[in-house]
Amino acid sequence: MHPSPSNAAPTELRAYALQCLLESDPGKKVAAVAAMAAACAAGACHPDPAAVLRASADIPGRPQKPDLVPPREVGRRSMNTLEGRAMLIHALAHIEFNAINLALDALWRFPDLPTGYYTDWLLVAKEEALHFSLLVAHLAGLGHAYGDFTAHDSLWEMVEKTTGDVLARMALVPRTLEARGLDANPPLRAKLVQAGDLAAAQILDIILRDEIGHVEIGNRWYRHLCALAGLEPGAAYADLALRYRAPPLRGPFNIEARLQAGFTTDEVNALR
Repeated sequence: MHPSPSNAAPTELRAYALQCLLESDPGKKVAAVAAMAAACAAGACHPDPAAVLRASADIPGRPQKPDLVPPREVGRRSMNTLEGRAMLIHALAHIEFNAINLALDALWRFPDLPTGYYTDWLLVAKEEALHFSLLVAHLAGLGHAYGDFTAHDSLWEMVEKTTGDVLARMALVPRTLEARGLDANPPLRAKLVQAGDLAAAQILDIILRDEIGHVEIGNRWYRHLCALAGLEPGAAYADLALRYRAPPLRGPFNIEARLQAGFTTDEVNALR
């Protein structure tokens, strides 16, 4: 089964998610995700866990800009200048654009999971699209647009590594890379407040609130999959992190947010 043509809205949720993922225009992608969520809420679109889907090589759909470079080559972001703040907001927008794509990929790619898995990742895609829209609007207020600066692709690289293993995907994308966003949020917010950009700080508040829920979704489905496979979550995570060369965890950690996001007391104590 191939995804429907771009002029037709699929009635099967996973096919709809794949269609959204293939869209390269950021504004159209955001609109398509909103339409998909609305169709699902209206009962016009349902997930079929058994659907057999094939994707072209054009995953993810994305614009020609920004240019993607190694992380060390992304410009420095000083909060003391308007340009520096714009570079930071651009970097955050790029993370959220990738986050839209990773949610869509988690939604369409993995078959034979409970319906709740697919509706959970639909919610993530919808909220990541909102975050991206908020950041792009703020970036416009700073005189810039998405694509004006370089960006790196570390988040999507881990998505690509885990295309064949849903357990690894849950372990190493939401539970690892997205959880790092929980830790990074408060220091970034403080810098923006210090620079006088209270509007950006308020956007980070929305992102942190929602990302706690996204990481919790990853935690919940990771443990569900571990239970099905008879795996101990801690040992399985250590094995997956080593096998897929996940980046090491570095503090400071947002302990409160991690606990809210479903990490156990033992996991948080190990971080300390």
